[in-house]
Amino acid sequence: MSEADVNPDKPAEAVMVASPMSKGPLRRAFSGWWGPGPAGGPQASSNELAEERTDMAATRSLMAADRTLMAWVRTALSMDSFGFTIYKVLHALGEAGGSLPRAHTPRNVGLFLTGLGTLSMVLGTVEYAQALRDLHTLKDISLMRPAFIVAILMSVLGLYLFFSIFVKVA
Repeated sequence: MSEADVNPDKPAEAVMVASPMSKGPLRRAFSGWWGPGPAGGPQASSNELAEERTDMAATRSLMAADRTLMAWVRTALSMDSFGFTIYKVLHALGEAGGSLPRAHTPRNVGLFLTGLGTLSMVLGTVEYAQALRDLHTLKDISLMRPAFIVAILMSVLGLYLFFSIFVKVA
């Protein structure tokens, strides 16, 4: 039963349903969609609304850049770990007297996968840094974010893994 049913003198259009967005900056930002702002409350200027919308857009772009970098981290981690595992399994198989197409197959497969994983991590990190530099014009953003720190660590560990395979067998 709505308030209009209880009070027939009040028109149904005047009934406002409370929602999480009925107050605060989101209400002001989207006031054009739901009609005028709260009755008696100060109206936000178009400049204020534009600044709020730009700020929210920059925040969404920052979160998207973080998610993209973490996807690069997952991809690089899986390639690095799979490359190292294949290297160790094939190397152990070769030492146990198993048949391999070539003597350097474990090293080549391990180097290829760990190198590809490390390269993808470095490229993803560079892309992320460029995106943050672009977003810095809209919003004050620090480069030292958790996703960036994880990406740097993954890049360093990937390089270590690549060179440990290269040096051990070379």
